[in-house]
Amino acid sequence: MSQIQCLGQVSLGVTDVAAMTAFYRDQVGLAFLFAAGPNLSFFDLGGVRLMISGPEDGQPAAGNSTLYFKVASVPRVYADMRGKLNFIDEPHLIAKMPDHELWMVFFKDPEGNLMGLMEERR
Repeated sequence: MSQIQCLGQVSLGVTDVAAMTAFYRDQVGLAFLFAAGPNLSFFDLGGVRLMISGPEDGQPAAGNSTLYFKVASVPRVYADMRGKLNFIDEPHLIAKMPDHELWMVFFKDPEGNLMGLMEERR
């Protein structure tokens, strides 16, 4: 049996921490927790922390991981945020599971990182 209980934090490497902090706080609407110096900021995603981290010692920002934000209704959030976010597609069915349908839509942040909104429709 694994001793790992759940995901605690996700790191997203970016080139401009201040701009990306403003984007995720003001455009996406994530709950800002705190900043730790000029190269780190933290958000709360329902008990999981998102760490936005900038380049260190002249090194480029780390590679991106796609973040999937769980929402109650992909079509509703898409309609509400269409003017704020750079969506690359429209809400669509990804898979039919035995007990739900998985719906997603994807957008890119200002640095071109791919992000997804996901809904488990029952």
